[in-house]
Amino acid sequence: MALKEELEQQGNWLFRYRGVLPIIILFIGTYLYWQTELHPETFILEETPYEVYFEMICLAISLSGLGIRVYTVGYTPANTSGRNTADGQVADTLNTTGIYSVVRHPLYLGNFLMWLGVCLLTGNLWFIIAFCLLYWVYYERIMFAEEQFLTGKFGTVYTEWASKTPAFLPDFKSFVKPTLSFSWKKVLKKEKNGLLALFLIFCMFDLSGEWIEQQESYNYFLITACLLSIFSYCILKYLKKKTRILNEAGR
Repeated sequence: MALKEELEQQGNWLFRYRGVLPIIILFIGTYLYWQTELHPETFILEETPYEVYFEMICLAISLSGLGIRVYTVGYTPANTSGRNTADGQVADTLNTTGIYSVVRHPLYLGNFLMWLGVCLLTGNLWFIIAFCLLYWVYYERIMFAEEQFLTGKFGTVYTEWASKTPAFLPDFKSFVKPTLSFSWKKVLKKEKNGLLALFLIFCMFDLSGEWIEQQESYNYFLITACLLSIFSYCILKYLKKKTRILNEAGR
């Protein structure tokens, strides 16, 4: 098998099981976070007044990734730009405006920042470096497989757009205004899981850290945000399953 075909095959397989990577990151990250709490001398900010600020910076990085996903999803139509499913790739249209005019894979950029914030929370430099390398190898193959499909479907239209648009690091000089209006309905349907997961992870890390240290200096902002995100998730899940309120034609 040619290397190009092998990379495409690997990318399709990795996309199908992409949910496994976050679970691995979460388990390893949780263990390392607990180790940092048990051995505070291993992290310079542990048990200092600056620890809570570092935690908020990590949360801000993760939320910036979610923000990129929200912006991306809000301006895209249905069945768009290589949406991979169990039955194969799907792309009725090619996105080239909005955030797609500055970066080819904004959703993966958003995912990276969301998980980078969680990894930083562990305070373990080697884990952070390992995560960045693993993410690069993992998603490089997924992006390759998607781009092979899009090249085959859209031909020179895709290759010409790709030649002037970076794959992962945005180039804001080439920004083109989105052709569609922003859809909050689509965002609420698609991104409720990410919001819940972020606040749940950060809240659980904070609570478990206080429990390990046998302290009660809880971050009540995280606790409140977590409870609100759980409540919002339940409401949105109900609306999505039982009503048509969040449905929008073509989105």
